[in-house]
Amino acid sequence: MRLVWVMLLCAGAPAWAQAPLKVMTFNIRYANPADGVNAWDNRREVTAAMLEKAAPDLFGTQELLKVQGDYLAQKLKSYRWFGVGRRGGDEDEHMGIFYRADRLKLIESGNFWLSDTPETVGSSAWGADLPRLATWGLFETIHGKRRFYAFNTHLPHREQDEAAREKGAALVLARIKAMAGDLPVVLTGDFNTIPGSGTYRTLSTRLQDAWTHAPKREGPDKTFHNFTGTADRRIDWIFTRGFVARRAVTITDHRGAVQTSDHFPVMADLGWARR
Repeated sequence: MRLVWVMLLCAGAPAWAQAPLKVMTFNIRYANPADGVNAWDNRREVTAAMLEKAAPDLFGTQELLKVQGDYLAQKLKSYRWFGVGRRGGDEDEHMGIFYRADRLKLIESGNFWLSDTPETVGSSAWGADLPRLATWGLFETIHGKRRFYAFNTHLPHREQDEAAREKGAALVLARIKAMAGDLPVVLTGDFNTIPGSGTYRTLSTRLQDAWTHAPKREGPDKTFHNFTGTADRRIDWIFTRGFVARRAVTITDHRGAVQTSDHFPVMADLGWARR
């Protein structure tokens, strides 16, 4: 009887009091045979095990190749994924978004490129040496029927690309404003720059950094470690709007010398903000 009463209470709870949404950002490192002990064939099992244990409702990946996405979808039966290669089609790196189909329903999805011609597949601009894009999805929770947008991106990586990163961040913010209306938003990505940079300031004018706003944080704050297990920069972020960050964790799972990636994934538990 007590269990039934608790279930009824939860069912009648306001949206902001319901179970948190667990979101992860994860630069998975593309499948490069030259990575030696950390080549994809060696680390794919520890990566799948980490994701199964963490059990995010949604995670945005960077550098994902289709062979990696398909492997994870086959191993993690609850998940579906979508995305496109940065030059279009199934080749090259994807900004793949994975979601638990038992928790979330994908309503709509798409992509745009970080350039002056965002709808042109494979376009680049602002001095970047590679095409960069953002993948997005409109989701609805299976329980509660709450809708939100997820955006996922990977900004240019070279030291001289800060201006391109700032313009890319501004474009993502403009798309969020145009597309999302007043719906909650999560933005995941490898931003290839550190807090305090112009790119970070651009994003934080409109969005909240889940790591800095969460009252409970676990693990190192820095995320890029180049397969060493010791990170030196915090370049992987989760930004939000319309959510309250309850907890953020940097996940350092590994199996001996074998890491999940050359970046640590970051996960946040997000509560629905009061409206």
